[in-house]
Amino acid sequence: MEGRKVKKMVVPDFSREENLFRRGYENIAGVDEVGRGPLAGPVIAAAVIFSKNKLLNKLLEVGIRDSKLLSSKKREYLYELILEKCHAWSIGIVSEETIDKINILESSKLAMRKAVEKLEIKPDFLLIDGNHTIENYPVSQIAIPKADQYVFSVSAASILAKVTRDKILVDLDEKYPEYGFAQHKGYGTKFHLEILEKIGPCKIHRRSFSPIEKLLHRFNLAK
Repeated sequence: MEGRKVKKMVVPDFSREENLFRRGYENIAGVDEVGRGPLAGPVIAAAVIFSKNKLLNKLLEVGIRDSKLLSSKKREYLYELILEKCHAWSIGIVSEETIDKINILESSKLAMRKAVEKLEIKPDFLLIDGNHTIENYPVSQIAIPKADQYVFSVSAASILAKVTRDKILVDLDEKYPEYGFAQHKGYGTKFHLEILEKIGPCKIHRRSFSPIEKLLHRFNLAK
């Protein structure tokens, strides 16, 4: 439409990693987490390292993006491609029980720490999505808001984390089929909230989250 600016889609690139390679860093890990907003299930983080000598054209051609901007089918395809092309990767998981004990922000940071610590190759620099670095961790690092939208390694980490969490919720759907976790992945959709109003929360719901906390009292499930 005339007079309206068309917003250009941001495409992740490898420039930040390449700049760090030139500065002498060798193992640069992109780190991201998913699952801060849902009412149920764990928060998941991923860390991924790409080699400076590895050709990544295929990933760029396919269209690596922030996981939230991809269809589930494309995320799953890219997930396998990332595992094939990366130098090292790992996943950190923090349960809903821990989320209730230490809050979702601290749980997100803990998941990222777990992911980084599990890497088989020790990173010498971390590129982290968001506003928080990993505290008291002896590696150079920087937190970049919205890094999952334009930093290649972080976009890759977001895809690994998202696909992993979705698979966990699909598995949990078999255990708790009445809640529809395979469809909404624990987020507060209309269907999810309606089911909660009818039958109350289950074991994997985050008891410290306001909508769940109120229902625990209504269904006499609060400790």
